[in-house]
Amino acid sequence: MPNKNVSPITLFLRKNLKRLEATLFFLKAILNNRQFIYLSCILVALSSALAVIVLKTFAHSVFRFANYIDNILHLPYSNSILPIVGILLTAFVIKKFLDGSIEKGTSQIMIAVAKKSGIMPRKQMYAQIITSSLTVGLGGSAGLESPITITGAAFGSNYAQKYRLNYKDRTLLLACGVAAGIAAAFNAPIAGVLFAIEVILADMSVTAFIPIMISAATGSLVTNVLLKEDILLSFHQQLSFDYHNIPYYIAIGIFAGLVSVYHARTFRKVEHFFDRYKNKTYKKALIGASALAILIFFFPTLFGEGYESIKILSNGNPSKILENTLLNSFKDNDIILLVFVGATMFLKVFATGLTLGSGGNGGNFAPSLFVGSYLGFFVAKFFSLIGLSDNLPVSNFTIVGMAGVLSGLFHAPLTAIFLIAEITGGYGLMVPLLIVSSISFAITKKMEIHSMDIKNLADKGQVFTSDKDKNILSSIDLSKHIRNDFTTITSDSKLENIVDLLSNTRQTLFPILNEKEELTGVINFDSIRNIIFKPFQIKYTSLQDVTEKPEAVICYDEIMETVMDKFETYHTDILFVLKDNKYLGYISKIEVLESYREKLKDMRIE
Repeated sequence: MPNKNVSPITLFLRKNLKRLEATLFFLKAILNNRQFIYLSCILVALSSALAVIVLKTFAHSVFRFANYIDNILHLPYSNSILPIVGILLTAFVIKKFLDGSIEKGTSQIMIAVAKKSGIMPRKQMYAQIITSSLTVGLGGSAGLESPITITGAAFGSNYAQKYRLNYKDRTLLLACGVAAGIAAAFNAPIAGVLFAIEVILADMSVTAFIPIMISAATGSLVTNVLLKEDILLSFHQQLSFDYHNIPYYIAIGIFAGLVSVYHARTFRKVEHFFDRYKNKTYKKALIGASALAILIFFFPTLFGEGYESIKILSNGNPSKILENTLLNSFKDNDIILLVFVGATMFLKVFATGLTLGSGGNGGNFAPSLFVGSYLGFFVAKFFSLIGLSDNLPVSNFTIVGMAGVLSGLFHAPLTAIFLIAEITGGYGLMVPLLIVSSISFAITKKMEIHSMDIKNLADKGQVFTSDKDKNILSSIDLSKHIRNDFTTITSDSKLENIVDLLSNTRQTLFPILNEKEELTGVINFDSIRNIIFKPFQIKYTSLQDVTEKPEAVICYDEIMETVMDKFETYHTDILFVLKDNKYLGYISKIEVLESYREKLKDMRIE
């Protein structure tokens, strides 16, 4: 009997959703696996594209509303107030409705692939949309692309779980969701494919390309049909390359690499600053949002994604970004404009760090494009002002700079090159894009081994998507392999007692524990073999005389890669496990290798 409290619309949606699910189960039964995957990647892409449309439309509408208010007040008051509201609302939603936490950044997708068999929580299908729309939509200085990719990945993962697909297909559909999200967000299908392969699934095989390409094309097509073009980041200038400007493009590549390193390191410091407020959700949100509001008051272009100001810088009328700022009366002064652009470029990382560190949700994809465009404009304008070159195409440098910083921060040069090529509507700048992206990538790779998004995870040894062995090792849960069936002895035991134990067990190692359950030593049967059958020697030998220092030990929270290294270092098959210096048990090398073999078999992508 239907629930009278449920609205007719809800009942209608539930009924039709069940019909759709039944239809898909039927299709799964009559289609072969490859055909069903092709159908599935289209459905996942449609879901991702619709999420993009919701997020982008909301963010763009709020931006236009804020600008409308500013044009009335002639000062960026609303731009300063709205981000505070957005971050506080985000903190409230996360605390009350999302169990107090939400995973941020594309690194969460990599963790799902490397450690969780491609499984992502159901809440990621809606949590990212809600929280990022509140944060970025109301002016938080971050990007929507990271939430978009996580949402798309969650759609693909949960779809695959719903229709009982294996790990290979589950991971593939996860990547399809990511590709569709990026393709839809920028109307850039090639960039969507490359991002999924280059950043998310570095170990995917060639056979995965077709479903991912179908998804990217679908996502791009949906936004082409349903989303207004002015909402997307796109350019219509006729761009051309002059080989005489190669030295300046090389300079931008170098600066982009250095700025990328600065941005990544500073962002981590700002985020770590908020660790002191870990259990003070609203205080943290208020402090960070207030500091962000002050920055946005003086530098209004830090409001939201910042794509509108990128378009302004590249369209030949850059002085417009000084409108509704305290420097409005100086908008015709090139030096003031240059200083404003340079300051904004360096302050963007603080704005983004405050937004995300204080509890807001978003990503660094849009900020990387923002910083890159400002860098390109600054360098070109600076060279022109000092008289080094009077004919530098500022628009070209503004656009190419985006590829440089994106490549440096995410270690994704191919994504950066083709994304900028696609959103500019042509490949006239392909040579400078190649130059700038490759130089920036080389510099940042030298100075920062891991990309910005996975640096913290890599430091903890949690995920290394480009190394399958490390991926599998990191997916093995150490706690599930700890055994405590060894007989232990106390530090005041007699050696005669050890001999009795040897006669009743096959155990060859005996941990010695003190009254605090701390491991103080080890008795090795092989070391006392020559005296155990000599009663006189046993009687006059103390336990301390045959006790060995417990070197082959690990901590409870050590990563599995380190554990395997210690097995090799100490030439042992047993490692004792400690937690807060207390003995927990031991871990066997044979069991770990068996677990590795099983996971390798289950997680292989063909």
